[in-house]
Amino acid sequence: MEPLHIQEMEGKQAHDSAFPLPHAEVDIHRPIIVGAGPSGIAVAACLKAKGIDSLVLERSDCIASLWQHRAYDRLRLHLPKRYCELPLAPYPPRFPTYPTKPQFVAYVESYARRFDVQPVFRQNVVCAEHDGEAGLWRVKTAAGREYAARFLVVATGENADVFVPKIEGYDKFSGPVLHTSSYKSGEAFRGKKVLVVGCGNSGMEVCLDLCDYDASPHLVVRNALPIRGADRLLLLAARLILGDTAHLGLPRPLVGPLELKSLTGKAPVLDVRPAIKRLRKGGAEFSDGRAEDFEAIVLATGYKSSVPTWLKERKMFSEEDGFPRRPFPNSWKGEKGLYAVGFTKRGLLGAGIDARKIAADIERNWRTEKEHPTPAVPEQLLAGVEQSSGST
Repeated sequence: MEPLHIQEMEGKQAHDSAFPLPHAEVDIHRPIIVGAGPSGIAVAACLKAKGIDSLVLERSDCIASLWQHRAYDRLRLHLPKRYCELPLAPYPPRFPTYPTKPQFVAYVESYARRFDVQPVFRQNVVCAEHDGEAGLWRVKTAAGREYAARFLVVATGENADVFVPKIEGYDKFSGPVLHTSSYKSGEAFRGKKVLVVGCGNSGMEVCLDLCDYDASPHLVVRNALPIRGADRLLLLAARLILGDTAHLGLPRPLVGPLELKSLTGKAPVLDVRPAIKRLRKGGAEFSDGRAEDFEAIVLATGYKSSVPTWLKERKMFSEEDGFPRRPFPNSWKGEKGLYAVGFTKRGLLGAGIDARKIAADIERNWRTEKEHPTPAVPEQLLAGVEQSSGST
């Protein structure tokens, strides 16, 4: 069945009160972007640069809420800033190679102001599904507000919701257990013995931060670390880059830095433990049978996609992990005007690449619908095309 004109929708609503009336009870906008993180803001900026306005819906109260509300104080970009630029706007020259958390937040906020991107905050999207009869994506929020658009950009990203592993005994442990999304600094753990679960970037940085506050961090690693193999590569790289430094009074060690730290105890992470079997009142039991006391536990177990909880579409996105089924660089476009950004597993660089592609594709569709209008496009949306595409 072909999509309906706005007038036809009015007629159906007159005979069926359950049929939603777009321009009375539903706000119809141009592209809807769900998520005001760097990825979503990047798409909105790329669209704005082409003369196309968009509606950005954000469940939190600010732009880049992951960085503003759920990141620890010492966080910096893990890659040089040139690999983390958003489209059309480099970092200020005065910023260091690895910008700090406040600097990155300032950059994203300035970026949004530059392109006049104004998200609607506290809009927690609970459902988005395609209305084949109307040819629109219908987006509903927890507050009961409904929006509709020809194009929907999923920009909630890889880190929408915290991931907390199932570990027996959470309720029995007597000390604090917190996810890194709630961790700010090691000040609250000064002098304490802390078990850090997870050895990704966050886990390693939290361990270092705890050391700076004289805490004693112990790291849980489910799989054995490839210390010997990594050390061989590091020793080879050091010899190729630095050469023989013995004549300078700087003899190279015979073992690699990872093994050296492990042997001498000079590593900031004092101990590495296998997987946790269960928690008990004052500590943890491990899969190798050992048990040890701890005063606090920090879960550096990362995040997960929230897409399966609200997007009623299963062709583009996987129900299992909430990621696009097709890998980068082909993960950005679905069907019926559906797009994804921030799911490349390549950080801001991948998001920027996809943001440009999405904006260009939407612009092409706008132009086609403007030049060859058909009954498949509601007239109210075509009026927006006329205004937004005039400068492109």
